[in-house]
Amino acid sequence: MVSVTASSLQSVGSSEARSVQLLARREQSDATLKRSSTAATANAAANPDTVDRTRGTGTGGVSSDRIGFSRELTSEQRKLVERLRQIDAQVREHEAAHLRNGSGVVTSGASFSYTYGPDGKTYAVGGEVGIDTSPERQPEANIDKGRAIQTTALAPRDPSPQDFRVASVGGQLESRGRSDLAEQVALERTESAVKSRTQRESQQQERTGRTDAAAVQAQRTGEAQNIEMRPPTTDNVIGRQRVASAYQTVPREVASRVSLFA
Repeated sequence: MVSVTASSLQSVGSSEARSVQLLARREQSDATLKRSSTAATANAAANPDTVDRTRGTGTGGVSSDRIGFSRELTSEQRKLVERLRQIDAQVREHEAAHLRNGSGVVTSGASFSYTYGPDGKTYAVGGEVGIDTSPERQPEANIDKGRAIQTTALAPRDPSPQDFRVASVGGQLESRGRSDLAEQVALERTESAVKSRTQRESQQQERTGRTDAAAVQAQRTGEAQNIEMRPPTTDNVIGRQRVASAYQTVPREVASRVSLFA
């Protein structure tokens, strides 16, 4: 089983993560153990060679912590021990599958819950592996992490209900990453389009400004050329002659005045 150790999605919480099947088997085991313990107590009283496996002594007494076990198991006890061995192996393989596939998201090793068998040994009947389901900052990271969580949670051949719940959290994280990534891509495209449009408008304005300046310059140049190339008219010629004649008469008048005063 897997347990959630960190989550901001608030969809699942920490749990022992034991499967319904194993819990049922444990209840059956506990019921059988009670019957076996009663039989073992009677057997210990009748047989002086009973061993107290809790303390490891041959006193034949009964431990204050739990019942002493007989060297010889009944047929029912042997069946129970064999069944507990199978459950133990299944539980350990289940958690090992989580660990093998949980690189990057597993936060702890497997922890187990145990029960005692009629033979005095402990057997694993439940287990859990911690998984980090907290969101990341980048959309791509959430997509990758969501996938990893789902792979880890569903790695065993017989996922438990808790495994499916954790896998659902991973699916939500992946969906969140994809949604954020799509929004980010759309925003980047919008910003790129606005930037391109602004650049085009600026270039167009620059080209228009150069064209207008060239047109004004051409107009001015054309007007100057027209003025220079304009043929002289009669009025212009007469006017020029009058001006020239005036300049020619001024010195003579000035000279005659000077002579009079002399």
